[in-house]
Amino acid sequence: MSAEPVTRKQPEVERVRPCATPVTIKEISEMLMNEELARARIQELSADLREQRARGNARAARRWARMARWATRRARRYSS
Repeated sequence: MSAEPVTRKQPEVERVRPCATPVTIKEISEMLMNEELARARIQELSADLREQRARGNARAARRWARMARWATRRARRYSS
């Protein structure tokens, strides 16, 4: 038996030039598009909330006006 050293041959690596547009750009653009959609949804929700608050404030004002008219009529009726 001969005691020859075992040499392992490295696999040949193929040198490839990187693409002009790497795959990560697609992922980044999709992420940016999703962020933009989320931002638009948040803006729509905040606009809806502002409108809802305005309607709620107007409703509360009408309710208090009715209450004030009722209280005025009651005070006139029972003040004699």
